[in-house]
Amino acid sequence: MTGQTTRGSAPLRYRAGPRRQAFAALLDGLRTDGGAHVVTGEPGGGRTAFLEFAARAFRAGPVWHVRAEPACSLQPHSGLRTLLRAARHAGRVPGDGTAEEVLLDILRAASARSPLLVCVDDVHLWDTASRTALGRVAARVHAADGVHRVGLLVTVPGHRPVEREWATLPVLELTPLTPGDAAGLLHDLTDGAVDPVVREELVTEARGNPALLLALAHRLSPAQLRGDHALPRPLADAGTLTAVAGGCPIGQRPDRADLLLVVAAAMRATGEQDAEAALVGRATNGLSGRDGDVPPEPSEPPQASELLAVPGGRLRFRSPLFGRAVYAGAPSERRRAAHRLLAAAHPAPHGVPALLHRSWTAPGPDAVLAAELEAAATESTSGTPPALRRTAQVRAAELTPDDALRARRYTAAAEQALLAGHPPEALRLLDAAGSRPAPAPVRGRAELLRGRVLLADGPVDDARESFLLAAGLLAGPGPAQADTAVLGAADAAWAAGDRQGCLRALTHDAHDAHDTHGASVQAAVAGEFDLRAAGANPTGPQEAGEREEPVGPSAHRGATPAQPSVSPPALLRDHRDGMRAVLLGRFDLAAAPLTRVVDRGRPATEPERLLRSAAAALMLGDVGAARRAGARALASARTLGTAALEPRALEYLAYAELRAGRHQLARTHAEEGLRAARRAGQRNTAAHHHAVLALAASIEGARARVTEHATAALTTARRHGLAQAALLAQWAAARADLGEGRPEEAADRLGPLVRPGARRGHFAVWMLAVPCFVEAAALAGRPEDARAVVEDFALWAGCGADPQAPAQLLRCRALLAAPEAADELYLRALDRHDETSGDFERARTELLHGKWLRRRRRLREARARLGEALVDFERCGAQLWARQAAAELRAGGAAPSGPGAGAARRHGARDLSLLTPQQLRIARCVAEGATNREVALSLSVSTRTVDYHLRNVFATLGVRSRVELVRLVEQEEKTGAQL
Repeated sequence: MTGQTTRGSAPLRYRAGPRRQAFAALLDGLRTDGGAHVVTGEPGGGRTAFLEFAARAFRAGPVWHVRAEPACSLQPHSGLRTLLRAARHAGRVPGDGTAEEVLLDILRAASARSPLLVCVDDVHLWDTASRTALGRVAARVHAADGVHRVGLLVTVPGHRPVEREWATLPVLELTPLTPGDAAGLLHDLTDGAVDPVVREELVTEARGNPALLLALAHRLSPAQLRGDHALPRPLADAGTLTAVAGGCPIGQRPDRADLLLVVAAAMRATGEQDAEAALVGRATNGLSGRDGDVPPEPSEPPQASELLAVPGGRLRFRSPLFGRAVYAGAPSERRRAAHRLLAAAHPAPHGVPALLHRSWTAPGPDAVLAAELEAAATESTSGTPPALRRTAQVRAAELTPDDALRARRYTAAAEQALLAGHPPEALRLLDAAGSRPAPAPVRGRAELLRGRVLLADGPVDDARESFLLAAGLLAGPGPAQADTAVLGAADAAWAAGDRQGCLRALTHDAHDAHDTHGASVQAAVAGEFDLRAAGANPTGPQEAGEREEPVGPSAHRGATPAQPSVSPPALLRDHRDGMRAVLLGRFDLAAAPLTRVVDRGRPATEPERLLRSAAAALMLGDVGAARRAGARALASARTLGTAALEPRALEYLAYAELRAGRHQLARTHAEEGLRAARRAGQRNTAAHHHAVLALAASIEGARARVTEHATAALTTARRHGLAQAALLAQWAAARADLGEGRPEEAADRLGPLVRPGARRGHFAVWMLAVPCFVEAAALAGRPEDARAVVEDFALWAGCGADPQAPAQLLRCRALLAAPEAADELYLRALDRHDETSGDFERARTELLHGKWLRRRRRLREARARLGEALVDFERCGAQLWARQAAAELRAGGAAPSGPGAGAARRHGARDLSLLTPQQLRIARCVAEGATNREVALSLSVSTRTVDYHLRNVFATLGVRSRVELVRLVEQEEKTGAQL
């Protein structure tokens, strides 16, 4: 094919983020500076699509775009002749060794007037002479005279070692599609007609390979895509895999190269990406009749060495797709023989890998082998990762003739799939467990796991129903598991904002409750409860710790599966009792049991116990203990390979950092937790990480990030009924409004969430947003809206569970007080801040007090207070708020210094774009000569609102009078500024 290529596997627009930026930078460099690059990736990975995109995007000059012709690869210089035909060049390629110079002359002439792009797809299929000549030219593109405006892109497959002609050139590797990009590609291919469950399975099966994804989709009928008919099994069969790979890599005769490939591929059937080379060598020698322990070396047959790599004594396929194609394409008897010899060669014959290889030699059901597999998979001291335990339990179920026992083993496999971070697979295994008759305990355990899946990644009301059904099925034969199901129902009720449902579940008589920490941390960090309704005693002891951002991970964390609890019953009872006391507002009764939970968790190594300890510490306000337990839980989860627990541990860490006032560290942990939650398929956990990131961004002043993360959190929260995540996201957006000087918008956003009524937010979180609402309402000239909620907040502050609450309460009272009382209240609030840490909350009080002082012309005191606020805001990274403090300082006649002041000066007194839309409208009216009353009438707002906005306009622009404002507006309009 000359001058064109076939359509690529994946449109480049699905390459998002940094990869897309890298592509754009490469193409820009080719346009301006030329140069040569090698593009590589596994078969079906989008190499051809990338060259198509590059050819379309290159507008600076001509493009020579060719693809190798395998039929001509044996003819010397056939590749160069193809390239010259694409260039419409009639010259001949000499065979006397001067082809390199001839090609350079041709490129020099073609690029004399404009840059030139040369694209060669699958250059490895060219004949040797052409590859050599083009490789030498590529190395000289920059150095040779007159060819520095030539760009050269060649593609080679990623499963082969890079040939020496291209070894010195920069390489661009096309990595697999992300799940989101793959889902987008599939959505467009099917016009959105694919069922979400089917889409998830197709994306998982394709493993990021765009060509395989499209092949799998084309294999299905419309009814199968809609989910109306069952999918074919296996979904990626031998024909599909070999077609995408470009043919079966093995032949029909069992020569040593083929045997080595089959044995290596059989090793991958256990889920391992690589294997011990010596083990594969022993098995291969057994198949081929050779003696000794001979691992594969570079001297092995060429076909094998091209597909296999042996780094550090571990053998792996250079392309995962080829590994799958080899195994699927091998005859069944050869696969069984490979598994038989791998089992015999394995150094641990009774371990999970060796038993799995034995199981794949079994011709039918085998109860004895199934029992051995189950026993090995449940061995707690083996260190076997959850993914391998899942594979073993699935294979044990497939070998089990008894229906009830098979359902039990499928359920156990689903639990391990959850721990490995694969919720969709867990649901498929639970469906398999439910397809056969089984006794109530087996069905109850399966429903319990289904509730956990839904609580982590589905509607929480559905999760609650699954838990309650499980509790009924397990009530007689499994009381401990029944208690676990009831506590799961409490977690689901917590996530949905159903306080009464939580209390009903927690008053269940559970003697060995399991997994209470999910909702308990909510109580710990979120902190507020309906104290009047609960008959709370507001005189409980004040707990130690810091609470800058008193919010916590959602109850959905209880959804992620856990290994059988090893915590003593007393610890679980303490955790349940402490959590129930917190829910009732009885912090005096909660302290003792929760302290015991923290103390017992310190020597633990199991991630579940460590997370439970962190939960109790957060309830007590012991942020240091919570951070230590969360960090140890994260390390333990990573060591054990329990992907489902990592997002939860990172969520504990993020909230602990927020409570300690370390917002940037909280953001770091939440960003990592978000990635982990996505990998583990936990959308509910991801929503809470988004909420943390939105809260952190609202302090840092990054409005775009606030909107991005709040929107993401709300999208999942509304679909799955996550009341707490929804309120946290809305609170973050309102705080961003407040930081940008838009109190009306902040008050409008928060009012329904904190005032009594059906629209009030989550029962454990709404109180946290009260200080923001009071500030917004007071600054917007609507103090009467906030007076009632301040009295509710006083009840919460009196409980003593939140060290910041007393200072926040005094600040709220100062905002609503008469002038003669406000100063004293501000000073008392600052005194209370001195008793705790947390720069951000203290700085907010200092800023408000400084504004109050400046407006009463107490300028010296105002400057001192605003200077303290500026320093504190800068210390905690709250740049937007620091700019507010700097603007107030300038308005008071001071010249602030420091990073925040510099940022404010960079935004300058002449930058009208800093004004909000409402401020711009008011500035325009004032510049036209309108009085405040006239402005208020024209904009349908109160005079007090106009006064407030005008003060902010003066502070932001650094002007001190209406005359200066008029001059500034006129000057900006003359230079084209748009108000």
